[in-house]
Amino acid sequence: MKNNFLASILLILIMISTLAGCGEGAKIDPSDPVTLNLWHNYGGQLKETMDNMVDEFNESIGTEKGIIINVTSISGSATLHEKLTMAAHKDPGAPNLPDITTAYPKTALILADKGLLTDLNSQFSDQELSAYIPDFLEEGRINGDSLYVFPTAKSTEVLFVNTTLFNRFARDTGAKMEDLQSFEGIVRTASLYYEWTDQQTPDVANDGKMFYMPDSLFNFSLIACKQLGVKFINDGNFCFSSPQYKRIWECYYQSAVLGRFAVFDGYATDLAKTGDIVCSTGSTAGVSFFSPTVTYADNTSEPAELAILPYPVFEGSKKTAIQRGAGMCVIKSTPEKEYAAAVFLKWFTNPENNLRFVSSTGYLPVTEEAFGDIMSQEIDKVSDDSIKKLLQTARIMQQEYEFCIPPLFDGIDEMQKEYESQLREVTAASRASLNHISESDKNTAYKTMAPAAFDDFINQLSKI
Repeated sequence: MKNNFLASILLILIMISTLAGCGEGAKIDPSDPVTLNLWHNYGGQLKETMDNMVDEFNESIGTEKGIIINVTSISGSATLHEKLTMAAHKDPGAPNLPDITTAYPKTALILADKGLLTDLNSQFSDQELSAYIPDFLEEGRINGDSLYVFPTAKSTEVLFVNTTLFNRFARDTGAKMEDLQSFEGIVRTASLYYEWTDQQTPDVANDGKMFYMPDSLFNFSLIACKQLGVKFINDGNFCFSSPQYKRIWECYYQSAVLGRFAVFDGYATDLAKTGDIVCSTGSTAGVSFFSPTVTYADNTSEPAELAILPYPVFEGSKKTAIQRGAGMCVIKSTPEKEYAAAVFLKWFTNPENNLRFVSSTGYLPVTEEAFGDIMSQEIDKVSDDSIKKLLQTARIMQQEYEFCIPPLFDGIDEMQKEYESQLREVTAASRASLNHISESDKNTAYKTMAPAAFDDFINQLSKI
């Protein structure tokens, strides 16, 4: 029994020794600090905010614990993905991997498959993880329960409305902002707006204006399917056979063909700047790209007030919106560096710090607490009116909406590009064929062409 007791003590000591290399056990001597290289994709107006956050960390808890964050690369999302992929594959001329990097799950999947990422479950207790919004954590779990992408700032999609244009239109027609809560309401309002703008120039026929554009046709379709309770993609294939999908297709296709919705290979903010659309659905992170003025084709301009509303839903469906945004990944290295990276992530996502970051960027906080009373207090301090509106809407959506995680598998990027390309192509071709048809005959012509256009669209995508 004595030998068994000693063996048990020895086993416990071995376990303690082993655990000392991870989590809180990996101590750092502040007089010999650890330097972590960080890559991120917060450029433009976000760069200053991120720089300030890193400086503040280095001068406070970083100094106290012996951790220095050194930003060594700031790139756009696409460039950052390319650099990380090159480094993961050890391509000629590829840079060395950083210690921490922002990354989307599709990029993290490549790094994880190469065994290059730290499972952050080892650095956070269950109690610590319980503070974060479960859906945000779930998006970062790749290859099972391994937490490879830690949520630091997320985004969703909302409805942006130019109220300068909308209010003028509403005064003459009786259109209501409440009508924009559903996609069917947007369709009806877009038709009314087309007729109203067409009447502004009685000497020019059929020159009504577009009203709405979804920034991503793929996201529009994905979330609509989720709202209506059907799958958009199953086992790596599109699901087009349901009546619900046909309803989604017709919502966009008919309005776009008849000139009510935009068909545009670019961002909605480009059309918003020139007054070519009134509203759009797009990422919360894109709020800073909306111009405070609208400049028209005749070179006149006027201020543009922006309303930010919750993401629209199909009538009778469940309130659902997409969950977007990168998180941060920690590259496998030493216990000390991995521990130091976790210290930074905990500090960065602390509710007060995280809210300070998102309140100037258009991103959303990642903890339950940050969406509560702290957000209410922080909103009052925000000087940017658009960001203030955005945070107010985000809080409503966090309380009322279910968030949908985009599918993640090899080839999903190609599927998305092809889907959007084919949908724009068939819609633009159908619209062009109606250009010289009178308004009174367009609906009849549309009904004739729509079934064949849908079949052609399906056939083209089935070849992928």
